[in-house]
Amino acid sequence: MNMQQLTLDHDGISLSAELYGDDKAALVILVHGFPDTPHSWQQVVPRLVDAGYRVLTPWLRGYTLGSATAEARYDLLSVAADIDAWRRHLNADQAHLVGHDWGAAVANVLAGQQQDQDQHHKQPWTTVSLLAVPPMPVKAQWRKLLPQLPRQLAYSSYMPVMQLSASHRLLTRNNAAYVRRLWQKWSPSWEFSTAQFEPTKTVFSNPQLAWASTRYYRNLFRWHDPRVRQAISLMQQPFVTPTLALAGLDDGCMHASTHQQIAATASLRGQLTVKQLPGCGHFLQAEQPEIVADILLEHFRQAA
Repeated sequence: MNMQQLTLDHDGISLSAELYGDDKAALVILVHGFPDTPHSWQQVVPRLVDAGYRVLTPWLRGYTLGSATAEARYDLLSVAADIDAWRRHLNADQAHLVGHDWGAAVANVLAGQQQDQDQHHKQPWTTVSLLAVPPMPVKAQWRKLLPQLPRQLAYSSYMPVMQLSASHRLLTRNNAAYVRRLWQKWSPSWEFSTAQFEPTKTVFSNPQLAWASTRYYRNLFRWHDPRVRQAISLMQQPFVTPTLALAGLDDGCMHASTHQQIAATASLRGQLTVKQLPGCGHFLQAEQPEIVADILLEHFRQAA
């Protein structure tokens, strides 16, 4: 399977990605999350390519040296603009968008932006798939989620840690041992190998990259920032694109019942399909790549 290493100068930084498949095939963009790299898609990509798709696996800004700078923004709107810039760079009028973890949040923003676009023009995203992280609930739905909050706050205890100014030092310590523990906690039934963890260890052992990755979390709760409020508003828009919310039942980051409840309330906003995989944790595309690929392909076909 042929692979091209791509770079793209955008918004004052240099972005990186890998591209697979026939240049004339329909495009699929697979966006990774935290703490992860595009390598988690390695076993999903061949199945999508064999099914006749062209596949792009971009690195999130801040996860490569060319995109980790003190001047760059690390917020959802900026990352969403990166992903759309890749689509336009590849001259793809439309693409299937798949995001995991932070990638799912970014995909949720891009789906909301599509809702606001002129319906007489071709919509850029044929389908949207949100892995591990469900759609953002609207304000009126939060009351229904209150019973889930105590348990979910315990699951999300890492998030306040990421707010600390020294959090990047915790990530880099002892060959990214904290990140390894997150993998083990979030995917408790997955016995990942040293080779599978190596690309993530490389990123989070680098102080510059670890610092950039934590900026996402520090920007997330800056409610006074109009860009943050705009991103949240976009994530709460109705679904005008066929959207899939897929999660593992053993996820140690987002509890399965929390995901189910949030997705169930979000399904009232439009075209949303919800699925959960047994025996699978947070990094479902790496744990059960064949099943995840088959579910994605079925989602693509149904939209077509």
